[in-house]
Amino acid sequence: MSKLFNTTLRINLSNPEGLKAWTYLVNRDKSRYRSYSDAIIAAVNGYFDREQRLTDDPYLETREKEDAFLQRVLDTVERGAQANPLAGLAALLQAAPASQDNTAVENDLDTAMDFINGL
Repeated sequence: MSKLFNTTLRINLSNPEGLKAWTYLVNRDKSRYRSYSDAIIAAVNGYFDREQRLTDDPYLETREKEDAFLQRVLDTVERGAQANPLAGLAALLQAAPASQDNTAVENDLDTAMDFINGL
């Protein structure tokens, strides 16, 4: 018994979704997907694997979006800190919340500014 399965794939190029699929297939990374079959197999497996994970864990998509958002925030903060690390720290210190014990806050700010000035 042969381990190959042949089928015909029809794509209606008048349909925008069909045209989009065809464009992806034609412009695929040929070093990664040597044939249409390789690309289609990867797409079908990826789609149905994700569907199964979402069925098993309905909050997966929400967590993925949250993780991506947090990563973008961290990347932005990191780029800002690399550009001018002291400016970000100074801005945070200037925005320190006022408390009932202003002396403690002032001491903390003085200590932080002494640290910054020592750099």
